[in-house]
Amino acid sequence: MNKKLTFVMLLCIVFITSRAIPQSGIDAKTAPKDDPLAVKLTKQLSETDTYVWPKDPEVMENLKKWQGYKFGLLIHMGLYSELGIVESWALCPEDWITRDGYDDYYKFCNDYRNTKTKFNPINFDPDKWAKMFKESGAKYMIYSSKHHDGFCLFDSKYTDFKITDKGCPFSANPKANVLKEVLDATRKEGLATGIYFSKPDWTTPYFWWPYYPPKDRNPSYDITKHPDRWKKFVEYTQNQLNELTTEYGKVDILWLDGCWVRPLSTINKQVEEFCKYPYDMDINMKLISEKARVKQPGMLVVDRWVPGEFENYLTPEQKTPKEALTVPWESCITMGGAWGWVPNDNYKSSKELVQLLVNIVAKGGNLLLGVGPNGKGEFEPKVYENLAKLGSWLNKNGEAIYETTPVEPYLNGRIAYTAKNENTIYAIYMPVKDEKEIPAEIVVKTKLTGKLKITLLASRKTLSYKAISGGVKITIPGRDIAELARQEAVVIRVCK
Repeated sequence: MNKKLTFVMLLCIVFITSRAIPQSGIDAKTAPKDDPLAVKLTKQLSETDTYVWPKDPEVMENLKKWQGYKFGLLIHMGLYSELGIVESWALCPEDWITRDGYDDYYKFCNDYRNTKTKFNPINFDPDKWAKMFKESGAKYMIYSSKHHDGFCLFDSKYTDFKITDKGCPFSANPKANVLKEVLDATRKEGLATGIYFSKPDWTTPYFWWPYYPPKDRNPSYDITKHPDRWKKFVEYTQNQLNELTTEYGKVDILWLDGCWVRPLSTINKQVEEFCKYPYDMDINMKLISEKARVKQPGMLVVDRWVPGEFENYLTPEQKTPKEALTVPWESCITMGGAWGWVPNDNYKSSKELVQLLVNIVAKGGNLLLGVGPNGKGEFEPKVYENLAKLGSWLNKNGEAIYETTPVEPYLNGRIAYTAKNENTIYAIYMPVKDEKEIPAEIVVKTKLTGKLKITLLASRKTLSYKAISGGVKITIPGRDIAELARQEAVVIRVCK
């Protein structure tokens, strides 16, 4: 039975839809979009005054390369995929969470963790996945190695709460080390790869010590009174990150989640109401980054929402900034209402996805699109369909997206702008959902003057125009206006 409930988490908006183990859920359609805490967090993530540019020339070079990618995929998979719930938030004993069908928190947690004994994604096909990633037009892929529940999708030496443990039925599969298989297959398709990793871990006794019941998302004990135990957690985290950055081939991006695990000194007025744990949860990001980059020179490190040298780019979540930003950034946004797989998810259309990408790229950012397979290791048909349509559009129009830069006026009504160089701009018209015909005349704002060559990028069809103050007025042939309205977006190339 599916039940829906709207809630707002204190650090970000979390979408959870219930089935299997009954648990809290919300519908992305009814989730509050303008909650003051979420708005404040999004504003903080969009500000550029705290950004620190990398000093390492190899990191800077890779950052510039990454900025040209524009489109990536974030894949979430875990025990929650078996249960049809979004990630592991139901383990968190905070009062905004409900667990439908349970009046015993500890029974729920036990049932959730015992899902390990059932988790068997027998249809997992990394080559098929990687082909889908490639054909979507994505240039990079980030895979979830471990979410907050602590369940590892890789063969960690430091825990048995992992997919390769003999207590998990999939451990007998030759492809049981899922992270390795996905990264290897994705690299073969030519994509850059990244690893998602949760800093907090709600199963290791070094973070949630069973001697004390957890009260919230933070350690269940006073780490200042038990420094040796906290030291073991820091070592545990560093050891796992060392595994990931030394044993899994080339890693282009280390994408760290769980921003409340952070040095106390980094908590400022912008985040203090979200990060109230009064002790210093420093895991030594300097050491982690330095050790990782010995094997992974130039690797990007994204310590999300912790301003400083280890946040190589900003990551607004489920949001896009209102204006173009002058620092590297990426909006991570779900294709449906959930990060992982949930039954009957409400997926965006291909038109919405293309226009979301265009909106982000026009402001100088990247889109990291979130999808996930079910407990059998399969993606929904709609995911394949949407990604194929995205890829088809990018195959024809990618010149206006990849390796472009923002150009004024960025977004003007239904038209977004990108530039390739000083002599080429792209005006991207975005038809509304039920638009029957695009306008027969489109005004494109540009500083380019003189004799121009103006074409429809996808068809290379030349368009007539006349110069006007501040730009050009372009004529769209009457026979094309209906067909173009059915496209996800229409790209007009203007060249000097």
